[in-house]
Amino acid sequence: MVSGSGSLTPGEERKNLVELFQEGLRKGARAKAIADLIGLCSRTLRRWGIAIDAQGFSQDGRKGSIRMVPHRFSEEERQQVLATINDPEYADLTPAQIVARLAEQKVFIGSESTIYRIMRQEGLLNHRGRSRPPRPPQEPPVLEATGIKQVLAWDITLLPGPVKGQFYYLYMAMDVWSRRIIGAEVHECETGELAKNFFDRICRDEGITRQDATVLHADNGAPMRSYTLAAKMNELGVSLSFSRPRVSNDNAFAESVFRTMKYHQSYPSRRFRDLPSVRAWVESFVDWYNNEHRHSGIKYVTPNQRHYGEADEICRIRQETYEKARQKNPRRWTRATRDWSQPQVVRVNHPRPQQHEGKKAQEPRPQGDELDPPARGGASSSPARGPAAQTSAQSFRH
Repeated sequence: MVSGSGSLTPGEERKNLVELFQEGLRKGARAKAIADLIGLCSRTLRRWGIAIDAQGFSQDGRKGSIRMVPHRFSEEERQQVLATINDPEYADLTPAQIVARLAEQKVFIGSESTIYRIMRQEGLLNHRGRSRPPRPPQEPPVLEATGIKQVLAWDITLLPGPVKGQFYYLYMAMDVWSRRIIGAEVHECETGELAKNFFDRICRDEGITRQDATVLHADNGAPMRSYTLAAKMNELGVSLSFSRPRVSNDNAFAESVFRTMKYHQSYPSRRFRDLPSVRAWVESFVDWYNNEHRHSGIKYVTPNQRHYGEADEICRIRQETYEKARQKNPRRWTRATRDWSQPQVVRVNHPRPQQHEGKKAQEPRPQGDELDPPARGGASSSPARGPAAQTSAQSFRH
């Protein structure tokens, strides 16, 4: 009576077969004999009968079968939902707000998820209301420097004044490739005009021209975004780059210098006396940072040594020293010696890692000044101790 093994039996036919099976049982026939006549197993017929008794129907659960969904919306109900969400009273509301208002009026047209599903199927799942729709995440700025004067980073930080609530503003710029501070000025306010004059002097002193194709990177502060500074940079042939909003890591090089500065031994524990004293201290700090500070990001040479091309020779001597030590006692070296070579490429943010052949790309090394946070008493990754450290700090203490 039914098609061959493995065929899909429609729900209506199942109901008819179950009725025949149950009628035969009522008349005293054996279940197996009835099932053999129908061409199905008696257990299958009983299972169908249980489903029909419980929910009024039985459907084929196999993939590809024609299924009856009793709770599916009719076309009339679907049109009612569409008419409601397109009504001017509800056109700017979300489904969550619509169902809440309808429930107050003792009206139910469907659940929130059902309305969302119908809107998605009809292509109506757009931003509703006058507020701006969510925007995709902004791509981080990716800058690359292979030499000096290619990428500059700058920022402004507050230095405490003599009175609570009064601050001085430190304008600081650095060369990202060498980590050298190329400019630092202290003022009593932050304006685009001061920033313009600041970089006018820097470009003149450092010999930055249009041929250098320099990029100036900063955060989104008012002086950084000012039209006054933008016009001057355009005149000097310097391109502008900005961090993502509220992402301080995009300007990690500048932020790192500020941390080193404010955790140095000579940084005042309370406040600066006046403007001349803070300017004198900043000048001394910049001299120490460029000429004495061994920077972990450039293999513990000073920024000036890297900026003026002395770092490669220093690192070559270190590498030879390690190789000689290994040759002298090779059993102490289970792996290659420490790599003292200078980094040739410095990046402000790294390109997003690409997935290749199921292997996860490694995360880039941190960009900051120090890999390990220094203690309150020092600015380097291994805080200096003893007379030498005290002499270095006292050399510009005011």
